[in-house]
Amino acid sequence: MRLIASYVIGLIFGVGIAVSGMINPAKVLNFFDVAGSWDPSLVFVMGGALVVTWAGYRFVLKRPAPVLGSSFSLPTRRDIDLPLVGGSALFGIGWGIAGFCPGAALPALGTGHPGVWIFMVSLVAGIFAARAIRARTSEPNAVSQN
Repeated sequence: MRLIASYVIGLIFGVGIAVSGMINPAKVLNFFDVAGSWDPSLVFVMGGALVVTWAGYRFVLKRPAPVLGSSFSLPTRRDIDLPLVGGSALFGIGWGIAGFCPGAALPALGTGHPGVWIFMVSLVAGIFAARAIRARTSEPNAVSQN
């Protein structure tokens, strides 16, 4: 049942991203071009997502547990450290260069555009590289917590 629910939720997300036009990297890159052909539509997509998330968290977290799980898995750390800042910066730089974020790139794979596939291969390579670097620079138990 969890697999079916995950599929349906992912499908709804992917359709929403496609309908909003966010699988088009030019649309995203135009959002960042405030001095040129600025396209503010991304603000409305993000704003809609924030409203739905805010309302959803208020509703769902009143429950004792998730419908398809035994407990909620919420982050407990609140500190701002170098990996958080560095990862956020790399995410923003990559998003500004490629016009894709991982959430929009997955549904965009269906377009068959080579740029999407290059982005996804680079994303996966970056994940493996980050894990390898983290494994070499941190305690052995710190890697298994991810």
